[in-house]
Amino acid sequence: MLIAATITTGLSAGVFYIFACAVMPALARSDDRTYVEVMRNINTVIQNPVFFLSFMGAPLLTGWSAWQLRRTPRARWVQAALLSYALVFLVTMAFNIPLNNALAANGAPSALRARFEGPWVAWNVVRALGSTLALGLLARALTLHGRPGRSA
Repeated sequence: MLIAATITTGLSAGVFYIFACAVMPALARSDDRTYVEVMRNINTVIQNPVFFLSFMGAPLLTGWSAWQLRRTPRARWVQAALLSYALVFLVTMAFNIPLNNALAANGAPSALRARFEGPWVAWNVVRALGSTLALGLLARALTLHGRPGRSA
């Protein structure tokens, strides 16, 4: 389970990372209409089973791993990863999704972009950092997993 948790967390971290490093900086060069249209398209197509498998699988599999390893010294690493990814999940639900929904509304592209771009990019950086931290914590637990007598 720990390997699956690490993989799904890594996939999610990669999505947030690529948005922070490439997608949003590239879109920043676009005019308002193109920016809004592309983000709306991304927000539509990202709602698919493959993305949901990693985005929802990461906390579920990490939680399962935390339960499985609860009586080991490695548990604290997995628990910390779960807490870090829980922050990512909370930020997504509380900030990024409402911003996505607001972008879907009718309005002038310049006004929609002005309300969306800065906050969404900032919260995505939080998600990229939080999910990367969770990945690192899971990787640490993974390196300790199965080593009897090895303390964290």
